[in-house]
Amino acid sequence: MNPLTLVKRIQNINSKEAALGISEEASWHAKYKDSAYVYVGGIPFDLTEGDLLAVFAQDKGTGKSKGFAFVAYEDQRSTTLAVDNLNGAQILGRIIRVDHVTRYKKKEEEDEETEQRK
Repeated sequence: MNPLTLVKRIQNINSKEAALGISEEASWHAKYKDSAYVYVGGIPFDLTEGDLLAVFAQDKGTGKSKGFAFVAYEDQRSTTLAVDNLNGAQILGRIIRVDHVTRYKKKEEEDEETEQRK
């Protein structure tokens, strides 16, 4: 699916919920109440670590942004604010996508699982 279609879908859902006065418990965000992670896609490739202060992943070889990141918040409620306020935002001419992540595994956990399967 086109990334911009996903951005627009989330924006439409958020607008409808706001117009209807949907409670936090009934919001589509409630499905993600146990995850403090969001996915961010569409990050400009020219951004440096200094530009975003280590929030977004970078390619170790080139030092440039990979164009996506998984961001962890201390307070899960911040994920709702990030999705609502940053999804569809434009950075250096690129529209970014921000969405909830249900189950995020840190790279170390993925590496351990791979080793255990061998």
